[in-house]
Amino acid sequence: MKLLVRKPELVFFLVAIYCLISVTVRLLRQESLEIDESEQAFLSQFFLAGYGTQPPLYNWLQYIVSGMFGISVATLTIVKNGFLLCALFFYGLAARAIISDRALSMMAMLGILTVPAIFLLVQRDLSHTVAALFTVSLFLYGFLETLKTPRLSTYLMTGLAVGLGVLAKYNFVVIPVAAVIAILPDPELRKRLFDWRVLLAAAAAFVVAAPHIYWVFSNLALASGGTISEMKEGAESAVLPHVFHGLLALCIAIVKSIAIPAAVFGLVFYGHLKEIAKAESQWTRVTGRMLVACLVIVAVIVIGIQATHVREKWLVLFIILTPLYLAAKIDAAHIEASPRLPKFVGIVAFLSVGTILMLFASVYAGPMIGRYSFAHTPYSDFTHSVLNDRDAKPSGVVVDDRILAGNLKIEFPDTPVFLTYFPAEIGTLPVPAGLLLAVWSAEGDDRQSIPPNIIAFLAKNGIAAERLESRFLSIPYHRGKSGDTYRFGYSWIERP
Repeated sequence: MKLLVRKPELVFFLVAIYCLISVTVRLLRQESLEIDESEQAFLSQFFLAGYGTQPPLYNWLQYIVSGMFGISVATLTIVKNGFLLCALFFYGLAARAIISDRALSMMAMLGILTVPAIFLLVQRDLSHTVAALFTVSLFLYGFLETLKTPRLSTYLMTGLAVGLGVLAKYNFVVIPVAAVIAILPDPELRKRLFDWRVLLAAAAAFVVAAPHIYWVFSNLALASGGTISEMKEGAESAVLPHVFHGLLALCIAIVKSIAIPAAVFGLVFYGHLKEIAKAESQWTRVTGRMLVACLVIVAVIVIGIQATHVREKWLVLFIILTPLYLAAKIDAAHIEASPRLPKFVGIVAFLSVGTILMLFASVYAGPMIGRYSFAHTPYSDFTHSVLNDRDAKPSGVVVDDRILAGNLKIEFPDTPVFLTYFPAEIGTLPVPAGLLLAVWSAEGDDRQSIPPNIIAFLAKNGIAAERLESRFLSIPYHRGKSGDTYRFGYSWIERP
């Protein structure tokens, strides 16, 4: 711990170790995929300009990595934690740009891991959000370096970050808008907006994002419909006017998101809270205005679309400004942070690593109380049982559920997997001739026939369902109690 006091930059290595622990424990935790992982495994078959409600940056990288090393739990986990590591790294560099105390800048970086959506939801199952966190961190680094010591490289970095941000998550666009609002009141910083190099930054952003932006305008309903519908969830049963429901949901999400980061900083600097509250600097004003502007813009969007539902993960791109703002306040108060860094590291390690271990333990503890999750669904055992019926693997797999699609893609990495409701406007794969395998979840369903969605898909490809035989297998859950099984339905299909 004394070494941390002398060399705060060692925190960069601790962060890398954290990501390595995350990868290792995920590989040990389970073979079955969570929701976002399943989606990524299925979409790794496609390289497209757009993928529906989510931008393509994460999918593109996953496609490239999967093409090089194959689709597996390992490649899925490494991509996500690679993005997370880069996000933490560039956030640390952004903090170093404006905070004079090196230990305090490391605390700001670690502060990201005190945000619940990051230390819990990212480890449980998030993908596109992690890529967006990286682009926000890259933007903050380029933007703050540009404000401090403007150079062509920092302008171009900022522009590149904006372009990548648009490709990572659509709500990223709030960040650069808020950044501009934050520096407008400061005459010295405002000059950065009227520098000729801004045009080059804008050009860089446009070049990176233009192909996907064109796709969005060509497929606007497909790109935005899902998220807007989710934000209006429960609107029909709302008692109060939608605006009150939406703003109340937003306020609750904000409080839940910033409570732990604020508590951690408050606990470590407990004896100096009054000084910190009063302290102010150019950087506290910039980061504070950015944070407020982001949340105000979100509030306007909530009112504009009459949203009644706001999730914490939707705010995380803006909430990560909180550790940077708090660290800037502490720096402005001229409080030495080095002696407190080991304590801060200990608290963050307890939260972040503790959560990883908790998720690992839950895989074993859940079945003891009769609770099963995606982690316990026996896809691999089902696959082995089904293949015992045949001498060869299928030429294609047809499913009607995205969780099933992703998990079976892991089981059949070299075989095309078809999802019956995957929009043709996004992308299609040719259905091959030969032996196809249709699979569906029959859990809690006494139906003895093939689901209508699969029948319709097969009919489009010239296969009549009347000749098909449906079969069923009940497979024991992974690590489940004796007698607890999951029921699958399947059918082998000959396609000329």
